[in-house]
Amino acid sequence: HEGEQDHEISKLITRHEEEMQKLRAELNKEQQLLLDELRQQMAATHKAEIEQAQLQLQTMHSLELEALRLSLNNMHTSQLELTQSNLRREKETALVELREMLNDKRAQEVAILQSRHQLELSKIKEQCLKEKEDL
Repeated sequence: HEGEQDHEISKLITRHEEEMQKLRAELNKEQQLLLDELRQQMAATHKAEIEQAQLQLQTMHSLELEALRLSLNNMHTSQLELTQSNLRREKETALVELREMLNDKRAQEVAILQSRHQLELSKIKEQCLKEKEDL
């Protein structure tokens, strides 16, 4: 009877070990499935984070480029205004110099005309005196 019990216990132990192996195999299989799923989720999350970071970087670059464009546009506008101001100043200076030059030339011409006028007046007076004497 003891031998039968030992045999039964041995069978139970064997069945128990088989069931334990089966349960371990199922547990390992479930663990592997969970690990694979977790890896996929992590990969998807990582990919989404990378895409988000790239989008933020692109947005940041776009904003920086727009800021640089606006800055360059402002600098260009300022430079144009400065150039216009300088050209206006140079034009005014040139006009003043031209006006002075024309005034000087006019004064010279007036002086020459007055001199000729005096000379002719003197000649006429002399001629007049000569004619008086002749008469």
